[in-house]
Amino acid sequence: MAAGAEALHFRVDDGDPHDRLDKLVVHLMERAGRATSRAAVQRWIAAGRVLVDGEPARASVAVRSGALVDVRPEEPSPSAAMADPGVAIPVVYEDEHLLVIDKPAGLVVHPARGHASGTLVNGLLALPGFALAPADPRDPMGHVRPGIVHRLDRGTSGLLVVAKDEPTREALKARFARHEIEREYAAIVAGEARDATYDTLHGRHPTDRLRFTSWIRSDPGAGGAAPRRAVTHVRVLERLGDAATVVACSLETGRTHQIRVHLAERGRTPVLGDPLYGKPPKKPAVRAIAEELGRQALHARVLGFIHPATQRPVRWESALPEDMRRALDQLRRLATRSSI
Repeated sequence: MAAGAEALHFRVDDGDPHDRLDKLVVHLMERAGRATSRAAVQRWIAAGRVLVDGEPARASVAVRSGALVDVRPEEPSPSAAMADPGVAIPVVYEDEHLLVIDKPAGLVVHPARGHASGTLVNGLLALPGFALAPADPRDPMGHVRPGIVHRLDRGTSGLLVVAKDEPTREALKARFARHEIEREYAAIVAGEARDATYDTLHGRHPTDRLRFTSWIRSDPGAGGAAPRRAVTHVRVLERLGDAATVVACSLETGRTHQIRVHLAERGRTPVLGDPLYGKPPKKPAVRAIAEELGRQALHARVLGFIHPATQRPVRWESALPEDMRRALDQLRRLATRSSI
């Protein structure tokens, strides 16, 4: 077996997955408190770092009960992104495993085309504990996302959790996949919203590659990615006349642009100031408020989950940022004048 990290030894039980070696090793590693990605396991197998009864095997091979599996994990490659101490990161909680930040609107989460620096990831790498943060091996585009388990759009503010190590990252990703993360957003929307649950398919728009849509076929046709289920619960918090509404949006799933798509397409009440899914409000006063805001009025205000290391529930709340509070005050005054 290749040299490197200390080997872990497992005996396969009847209740373990048997159909593929890579799936089995992911399961065994999670059981041992060393959660890792399937892509990483496949790299270990290809490098001869996983043995079944003392012999190398393919990732696709079935494994019998009672077999002995030896795994020598390979340390992940460090991120290639450059540290940037100039990126301001408002940290609301930190321990040795993770941190929670209150992301300001305008901050891009990870380096990508057009944003090679100045992102949250660049700022994280300048913090203690992130100097050797691993890149996520699953990203097919090679984007560097150390510790990133979910994201917020550039124009969305609010709470975001970041993992400091691979086991925490994989455990949090699994919780997101099982819908075990509490997430609630506050939004100011144009028009008169209502309490609703939107349970739809969700996928990339067939003609506009920047957008996503809930009006999509279950079979996207040749070359298209299969749409996925998206569920958003909307609750009215405050009505601002007929011009706008403040709503709370709770997520069961976390698809790209999910809230923005559901509010615009299904509720017909797009997020105020949304440059992609909204339209300029008809009323000049409301349009001026949206233009002054300069971004979608969407804020991730609640984040909660079971901490992967302590197994205790943790939860944070974030107040509306100053720009959304100002827009809300202006809309309240406008609604009061309109009702006189």
